[in-house]
Amino acid sequence: MRNLTHQDLLDLVDGTAIFSAGGGGDPDVGYVIADKLAEESYTVELVNPLKISDKVFVVNFASVGATSVIEYDSRAAVRTFQVLEDYVGKKFYAVIPVELGGFNTLAAVDVAARNGVPVVDADGAGRAVPEVHLKVYTIDDISLTPMAVTDAHANNVVIIKATKDSHSAERIARVLAAEWNQSAYTARRILTGKQVKFSPVLHSLSMSMKIGKLLRKAVDPIKAVVQETEGFQLFEGKVDTVDKETKGGFTWIDISLKGSESCKGSTCVLKVKNETLAAYKDGKLLALAPDIITPVHHETGRCITAEKIEKDDKIVVLGLRAPEKWRTTKGLELWEDVLQRSGINETYVPIERLVQ
Repeated sequence: MRNLTHQDLLDLVDGTAIFSAGGGGDPDVGYVIADKLAEESYTVELVNPLKISDKVFVVNFASVGATSVIEYDSRAAVRTFQVLEDYVGKKFYAVIPVELGGFNTLAAVDVAARNGVPVVDADGAGRAVPEVHLKVYTIDDISLTPMAVTDAHANNVVIIKATKDSHSAERIARVLAAEWNQSAYTARRILTGKQVKFSPVLHSLSMSMKIGKLLRKAVDPIKAVVQETEGFQLFEGKVDTVDKETKGGFTWIDISLKGSESCKGSTCVLKVKNETLAAYKDGKLLALAPDIITPVHHETGRCITAEKIEKDDKIVVLGLRAPEKWRTTKGLELWEDVLQRSGINETYVPIERLVQ
C-alpha cells in the first residue's frame, strides 16, 4: 500500500491523459479533484493488485456520457458507490478506475478516498474508451451488472440488475446519460480479488504517474514520453478545421490539421467519438483504435482533449500501442463493432506496422 501525495495525483492526471486518446474527461476537472482531496486532508491509498486477497470485492467506477459536458459532484459520485454496495449487500474493499483519463481516473480515486478504501493500481482498459462495455473484462466474460447509475447530482438513481450482455448494459447506461444532460455516474463490474490479478490492465496508474512526472521534468517532454512508452510521434501541425456535435451521449468530432516541421505539406484527419478512433495522413490510415491516438500540446506534451481543440491550435499527435489484450481476436472484434457503428470501416493494422 502506498499513500499518494498531492503531486502524485497531479502527475496522475497528466499521465492518464496521455493514454486517454483525447478523451477520458477534462484534465482540468482532474486537477480540481486532486486539489480538493489535498485541501480536505483525504488519504489516497494505492494498492498493488497482486497483493489483494482473492476473497475481497472490488468495484469499478466512472462517469459515462459525452466528454464535452462532464461535470463532477463528489457527493453524488460517492452515493453511486454506496447505492451499489447497499444493493449487493457486500462491502467493497477497493475501487478500480474503469479507464485511464484525466478526469475519469481521478473520479475513481476521489470515490475511493472519500469512502475510506484504496484505489487499485490497474484499470479496465489501459486507455480511455467510448463505450461502457468496451473493457478488457468483457474479453474475460465478467458481467458488467449489477450496475448503479445516477445523474450528475444523484437526484435520479437506477439499479440495473442484469442484462443479456455487456452491450445491452452499455445501451441502457448511455440512454440514461443522454436523458440526464449527457452525463451519468456508474458503479459496476464487481470483481473478486482473484479476478483483479488477471483481468484488468495491471500497474497502469503507476505507469501514468511516471509519465506525468516526465511531462513535468523532462527538457523535451514529447521525446521523453515517446521513449518511455515506446510510442510514436505521428504528426505535427496546426488545426485547420474542427466539426463537433454532441448527441446520443457522445461527443463526435472531426479534426483536420495542416502539417508543419517534418510534416509540412501533409494533412492529417482525426476521427473522434469521445476518444480519437482513427487518424489519417494524406488520406491514408495512420493509426486505428484500439491503438491510442492522443493529441498533445506542441511544447508541453500535455494532452489536449479532443473537445477542447480549436482552429489554429498547434498540436502533436502521439500514437501508442494498445495493451496486448486488445490485440487478441476477441478484443479486436469488440473494437471492430464500435468502429463500424462509428462510421469507420478500416481493417486494424498495428501502429508499429503503419508507421514503418
